[in-house]
Amino acid sequence: MSGMTEVSSLTGRLLVATPALADPNFDRAVVLLLDHDEEGSLGVVLNRPTPVDVGDILEGWADLAGEPGVVFQGGPVSLDSALGVAVIPGGGAVDGAPLGWRRVHGAIGLVDLEAPPELLASALGSLRIFAGYAGWGPGQLEDELVEGAWYVVESEPGDVSSPAPERLWREVLRRQRNELAMVATYPDDPSLN
Repeated sequence: MSGMTEVSSLTGRLLVATPALADPNFDRAVVLLLDHDEEGSLGVVLNRPTPVDVGDILEGWADLAGEPGVVFQGGPVSLDSALGVAVIPGGGAVDGAPLGWRRVHGAIGLVDLEAPPELLASALGSLRIFAGYAGWGPGQLEDELVEGAWYVVESEPGDVSSPAPERLWREVLRRQRNELAMVATYPDDPSLN
């Protein structure tokens, strides 16, 4: 990465917290990057379900949210705001992207939660609602990558709607075709090893 003068976009990729990352907000976190450019980065933590049902805060979207049908803590920033991330099967072809959905990467996109849910109901493959997000200023994420805080890996559409979010960190690492697969076996508490 040294000597790189322009930011190579990581939008749509996953940031997987390394065991060395000390920030408790991101312990064993899997972050989907929704935006990454020279102005900074924004993503949502995919594996932090809360006990709050989607219907308790966004009633109309509750039936469209995948299991578990709860709000996820997307990150430590703006916890009072909601983001909807949805997968559209087939990726919403150029002429077929539904109103109220904006492509982020491949079949993954952002949902306009102000739009009537029925506009998207027939097109959605899966939907997750996130309270808050993870954000980095210009160059901040790149510094964390150099420090070894994150592994950057490809996302798969199923990551957004994993029915077992508590296992996502290990599952994402396990599917890598290199030494990262071994990191999935890292104990939760290395002092007990």
